[in-house]
Amino acid sequence: MHPLSPAAKAQLQIHFCVLLWGFTAIFGKLIHLPALPLVWWRMLLVVAAIALIPATWRHLRRMQPRLLLAYAGVGVLVALHWLTFYASIKLANASVGATCIALATPMTALLEPWLARRPFSRAELVLGIVALPGVALVVGGVPVSMRAGIAVGAISALLVAFFGSLNKHLVERADPLTVTGIELGAGVLALTVLAPLLGLVSHALGGNPFVLPDVRDGALLLVLALACTLLPFTLSLVALRHMSAFAIQLATNLEPVYAILLAALLLGEQHELTPTFYVGAALILLAVLLYPLLHRPRRIRHAETLGTAEAKQITE
Repeated sequence: MHPLSPAAKAQLQIHFCVLLWGFTAIFGKLIHLPALPLVWWRMLLVVAAIALIPATWRHLRRMQPRLLLAYAGVGVLVALHWLTFYASIKLANASVGATCIALATPMTALLEPWLARRPFSRAELVLGIVALPGVALVVGGVPVSMRAGIAVGAISALLVAFFGSLNKHLVERADPLTVTGIELGAGVLALTVLAPLLGLVSHALGGNPFVLPDVRDGALLLVLALACTLLPFTLSLVALRHMSAFAIQLATNLEPVYAILLAALLLGEQHELTPTFYVGAALILLAVLLYPLLHRPRRIRHAETLGTAEAKQITE
């Protein structure tokens, strides 16, 4: 049996992450806290756990201040993404939130080449657009009454496209666990400072972040923070070293599929998995599976070209 290539391992890692992220909708429904304190406690618990790891502090001391500020800036985008995602669910429902996040796929196809400094791919843009109707079919129709939720959800999608692309540009410059701590720590500070302003902008975005959860919510937050945030967030940064931000965002389109199946299985919700659901899931899977096929390495026709390439790799 041949060992898995780094790219194949990254594919498995990101799909495991997406499965764990599918549980976040379940926890979002079970936890009674509003959006702002939920996100604030979620991030704070992750940062507290990372702070207990001595190696994190060693990596942090070696980091250049400019790079530290760059990761902190990305962390603010992460916090605002999670906040607007939960606010979209509050203003509409989980289906609308999932639908809007799918908008991040074509957005990433446009933003990543610019932010990560790589060539633009028309194939990625097409795949991103192909996945959109699949997600819409999975989560159902969006009524006109949920326009506010759609608008906030679209902002959330833009934020995830930005921070995913920026992380791709920065991911190889530091330890992934340390990066997770910096980004989420900066996110906690940003939400703490912005809390009064967010309350003026929208009731769905605002609230008191220092609300103490009860024992039940505290236990659920702990599981959400460690199993569904710390582990997949760090693992996704590891996978990002061998995948593009677009490929990761494309795979993330499977999250609503997992969330609906998990809700039906764990919460006993009466989700009727109609043929529309299966057609939508098939379209998403088609886009996800087509991506690696479209990005297979081209076969080298001439042996001398292959020899030259191998010699170049040895010298490098």
